[in-house]
Amino acid sequence: MGTFSKVLFPALRVGYLVLPPPLVEPALALRRLIDVHPPLLEQAVLAQFMAEGHLTRHLRRMRALYAERHGALLEAARGLPLEIQSPAAGMYGVGWLPDGMDEKALIRSAAAQGLALTAVSHFSLEPMARQGVVLGFSEHTVADIQAGAERLAAALRSLVRPGRRTKVVPKTE
Repeated sequence: MGTFSKVLFPALRVGYLVLPPPLVEPALALRRLIDVHPPLLEQAVLAQFMAEGHLTRHLRRMRALYAERHGALLEAARGLPLEIQSPAAGMYGVGWLPDGMDEKALIRSAAAQGLALTAVSHFSLEPMARQGVVLGFSEHTVADIQAGAERLAAALRSLVRPGRRTKVVPKTE
């Protein structure tokens, strides 16, 4: 199961299922019950786009671009007092905060620096053992990522009490 909304652009609203042959007809019957107006024009254009090799070229180009931006995030975050977890796949990382630092306070401080951060706890129904922030990179240029890391560093400095030293080494996975 997947969607072309993430691969190409959100407004496309075309998804897909890869099913074993015995499940194709039941899935089509269910689809007809759920939505009687599939996006036929969009599907036809997408099929032609794929048949002509444009999707493959697009994916290759985007993989290289996101790999460059991912590397820029890891490099820019190297000096920050955060433990960075950023898998090789995906379009974001997590910056885990040092013990005692409040993610909501960091988000407010970052907003004052012109950054929009999201707390990791926003994505959890249960209280989290650690606090952290989501660090997205896919929609930003390398220069934007570097500038954002500098603003994040300023936001982090504003929260560190005088005399308190944080020893957290960035980690990549």
